[in-house]
Amino acid sequence: MKDRMLGRNRELREQVAVADELEEPTIILKNGTYLNTFTKQWRRANVWIFKDRIVYVGDELPENSSSAEIVDCEGLYLVPGYIEPHAHPFQLYNPELLAVHGAEFGTTTLINDNLVWNFLLENEKAFSLLEEFDRHPVSMYWWARFDAQTVLKDESDFFSTDHVLAWLNHPSVIQGGELTAWPSLLKGDDRLLYWIQEAKRLGKPVEGHLPGASEKTLTRLKLLGVSADHEAMTGKEAIKRLELGYQTGLRYSSIRPDLPVLLEEMLAEGLQTFDHVTFTTDGATPSFYKDGIMNICIEIAIKKGVPLADAYRMASHNAAAHYGLLDELGCIAPGRVAHINILETKDNPRPVSVLAKGEWMLKNYKEQAAPKKIAWENYGIEPIAFDWELTLEDMQFSVPIGLNLVNDVIIQPYAIKTDVTLDVLPDNRDDAFLMLIDRKGKWRVNTAIKGFTQKLGAVVSSFSTTGDLVFIGKSKHDMLHAWKRLKALGGGIVVVHEGEILFELPLKMAGSMFDGTMEELMEKESYFKNLLKEFGYSFGDALYTILFLSATHLPYIRITQQGIIDVKKREVLFPATMR
Repeated sequence: MKDRMLGRNRELREQVAVADELEEPTIILKNGTYLNTFTKQWRRANVWIFKDRIVYVGDELPENSSSAEIVDCEGLYLVPGYIEPHAHPFQLYNPELLAVHGAEFGTTTLINDNLVWNFLLENEKAFSLLEEFDRHPVSMYWWARFDAQTVLKDESDFFSTDHVLAWLNHPSVIQGGELTAWPSLLKGDDRLLYWIQEAKRLGKPVEGHLPGASEKTLTRLKLLGVSADHEAMTGKEAIKRLELGYQTGLRYSSIRPDLPVLLEEMLAEGLQTFDHVTFTTDGATPSFYKDGIMNICIEIAIKKGVPLADAYRMASHNAAAHYGLLDELGCIAPGRVAHINILETKDNPRPVSVLAKGEWMLKNYKEQAAPKKIAWENYGIEPIAFDWELTLEDMQFSVPIGLNLVNDVIIQPYAIKTDVTLDVLPDNRDDAFLMLIDRKGKWRVNTAIKGFTQKLGAVVSSFSTTGDLVFIGKSKHDMLHAWKRLKALGGGIVVVHEGEILFELPLKMAGSMFDGTMEELMEKESYFKNLLKEFGYSFGDALYTILFLSATHLPYIRITQQGIIDVKKREVLFPATMR
């Protein structure tokens, strides 16, 4: 701790020496017009950068700058690097892949869900990985989850008080949540309340997950310490959250692209201040990010009539202020991390050039050399070594209740009338076999799903809420074939029909994350979604359907490690079968 403090003191003295012109800046951005997010005004200035920090913003240029890189920004506009305040960086991509891709479009800070680390890594390794991310040009911060958003066999192994508090006390962790278990909190779960109190004592806000919450429910949760929410589905709901003191995120994601309508309705209601509003893409699937992350949200806000300064603040300053990071991020001012986007015009948020911690991520529209890759294998993030087998004996289906898809993520129970003892289900019915199997082969849950496919033989995925294996299909033999290929890959997604492998996506990073380029992943994801549509999937995002089959924060029935769950009653209708 003492060495760290001394090191930081030395850095601060160096920055003052640069401002005093005793040392040279490393980069000078001269003659630019920047957005001062404190005054919401555009000002002409020169910006001096030393290593990873902004040290001066004003009229002067240093007399001695022989070793500095000088960039003439005449006619260009400088805004703070964008912040995604609510990222789920495990939607097939991995956190590093998302960070590099987002930075090329100006998103230079991600505040990330830690849920997957809870399942994959012991705290010691996870915290070591977080420290490695601290050295990345993109600023990476994290949440401390309080619940798994599903029902686990041994939840206390993952969400004990010691475990949660260890995360909350880590310096890279800046919020508690997101809190999908808020119904338990309202019913008297004092352990959750204690964790919320500890987060607030540490000065860290708590993110809610409150879709459809009434004014009374929002009030009760505010009293219990919930600080923010991103689940408003109408402009009036968003304004109500603001009125009650919530930091309010407006969502633009692959399954809930609500932002345009939310802004229209909020402006129609006469909202004049956006100081406590942010954007989030809420963990969109890969191809949704083809043209960027936060820059797309800013563009939508500008087109809907949000004042320019507010549109940029909603993707920078506001988020930093909410998390207590305004001395570090979210603005162009002395002492802040040198996250700066250079724009051609004020109203086009897609950058010409991007600086992240004083390093060029994009320069004159050209991608720069990617930062050194994280050695994932050092943390055991490798292909899964399956040491068990699956047989036809595991594919015995007798449960009378199945899962009926209402849309991508809402599931109702239904009485199974199709004969599920057959090896192949008929094409004239839209039932399919559904299995959830422990990734270590210890248990299984067998039922049926309605509305996913009319005729597809099998899709098998190790990409799921908990990393357990999801099997969906009309043919038991195709499911076995897909399993064998998945096992050989060490995890991923495999589609088989009539004995032929139609698609495979290797997820070599613990069976849940892709090891490759974002462009490759987007291409594969798009092909997968189109393929499933050909076989009768009629909703928007099959990946989210697979991911949320176990998600008990959504109605009405789910397939989980404990078995088939009635979400509202929190009852196990049909328990898992041990193998």
